[in-house]
Amino acid sequence: MTAPAPFGPLQFQLVLLRRMADHQPGLVEEARHELGASLADMREANRRWQAMVRAPRGRGALNRYRSVLGVPELTLPRRVGDLECEALLWPVPLWPDLRFEVMAGPGGAVWNEWLVRAPGAAAPEFTSVTELRPWSCTVDEAARAFPPARPMEGSAPTRWSLAVTDRASGRERVAEFTWGLFQRLLPE
Repeated sequence: MTAPAPFGPLQFQLVLLRRMADHQPGLVEEARHELGASLADMREANRRWQAMVRAPRGRGALNRYRSVLGVPELTLPRRVGDLECEALLWPVPLWPDLRFEVMAGPGGAVWNEWLVRAPGAAAPEFTSVTELRPWSCTVDEAARAFPPARPMEGSAPTRWSLAVTDRASGRERVAEFTWGLFQRLLPE
């Protein structure tokens, strides 16, 4: 019996895509082909990831990311209230201007995990929510573009929503994100 292939950055990108396929199947299909992966590869990557996440004696979340993604490209100190935290960032080849960020609190507890703009990469600018396109921005960028954005509960652990008001029309819309990356605007 052959040992399973190592679980690394390629498989992790397939895990990110698997959840995004619910809202953007066409973009996910293109990205999967760019990675040279089949649907079966994506399903298997997701199955293995879920097994790692749910393993009773598995690694902690931060150690899991380090074992899958390697040494972070960047580790930055962050302050959240009175707490000293760390933001660990890894490159994601599918999105060269983005990084996968894991926010770790004291003791290495993972508080948040999502895609963010890479330090130094130009963030998109928007004048209207109708300019948002799938995969065009992160949660933080949309919140800054349309203040006061109101965080809302997402439909799954890796999903976030923001209530944003279009400056041009005054109409409130809901921007939905998966792994921190914009997916769609509701109502459509």
